[in-house]
Amino acid sequence: MCDARALPSGRERPPVTAAARGGAARTAVTVVFVVHGLLFASWTAHIPDVKAGLGLGDGSLGLALAGAPVGSVCAMVFAGALLSRLSSRTVVRITLPGYCLAGTLIGAAGSMPQLFAALALWGAFQGVLDIAMNAQAVAAERARGRPIMTTLHGCWSVGALAGAGIGAAGVAAGVPLPAQLLPLGVAGMLAGLWPTARFADDPAPPHGDRRGGSRASRPLLVLGTIAFAGLLCEGAVADWAAVYLRETLRLDGGAAGLGYAAFAASMVVVRLSGGHLQSRFGPRPLVTALSVLAAAGLAGGLLLAEPAAAIAGFAALGIGLASVVPVVFSAAGNQPRLPPGTGIATVSAIGWTGFMCGPAVIGFLADRTSQPIALSLIPVLLVLIAGAAWATPVLNPARPEEGA
Repeated sequence: MCDARALPSGRERPPVTAAARGGAARTAVTVVFVVHGLLFASWTAHIPDVKAGLGLGDGSLGLALAGAPVGSVCAMVFAGALLSRLSSRTVVRITLPGYCLAGTLIGAAGSMPQLFAALALWGAFQGVLDIAMNAQAVAAERARGRPIMTTLHGCWSVGALAGAGIGAAGVAAGVPLPAQLLPLGVAGMLAGLWPTARFADDPAPPHGDRRGGSRASRPLLVLGTIAFAGLLCEGAVADWAAVYLRETLRLDGGAAGLGYAAFAASMVVVRLSGGHLQSRFGPRPLVTALSVLAAAGLAGGLLLAEPAAAIAGFAALGIGLASVVPVVFSAAGNQPRLPPGTGIATVSAIGWTGFMCGPAVIGFLADRTSQPIALSLIPVLLVLIAGAAWATPVLNPARPEEGA
């Protein structure tokens, strides 16, 4: 379809194709992904100062930090119903200001319960915004006629890296957390809201039928299980890579952070090229092959027990996990007879539960065995992800032509 409008002179504007509208929607939703990632990571460098300022121990800090994922998962339970009644454009316009401004309450917290509550509120806005922007990504993907979800998640990772850098610079300059988060939140809100006018219209569920939730429950359970395993691995490496390198392999100081840095950098590279990879190989072969590669790389790094090999193993893990969540979200948003937001919300809630469990599971196993044995759970989960991706037809390619 195309849209031609008359110019004042009587001449018609060039027709606006569906692909052009999809390109505009992609650019618009990319901004939201970057803002989401930037704010998500911008406060992490301040955590030690917040801990010291509130006089929290490790256990109390861990409990307070659980507020964000708890708030996100609880809100995700209701996000699907919200998106079945409101467009993803409307939900982004509601939740983006809340997400950008609620973060300022973190710096104002004066106790552990207040910090938990501030993070839970922030996480609730964060979780619903995450569902809405991924639902819009499905709409843009269909309108554009090619897979873009993995690239969008790569842009989120770029935003997160930038946010982490801003936070580190703020700490180095002695900038208080509220003084950083308020202007950053206002700027992010303005930057993210402005392009929402160019969002694509949400596609109706295939066949125009919003029923059929029971039929979709089994495919969503499979997708949710894959997301659970993938995000469990992500949560585990985020909290334990540096600990393993420092305590087990005796890597000094800041060098212990190279494990997670290698993981994050390789994930960004693969995600930014993920759309081309997915178009060429297809989502099922891509997830399967990269998961096997990551399992072999990390297992080898753990067996060699050398810092360089371990860091290379964490880089391989980033390569393997890069496509899992974007491909799963795209598949969830394209389930027959189900609104995209409902499918993504269901899979996200299951997946983020894995993210919350990952650090605790590794810690439990490490306490009873050793850190290398505990981390060996990750290659096992990667093999299971590869097997599930290869065996199930659920990871079908996105069907953008249905919305074009």
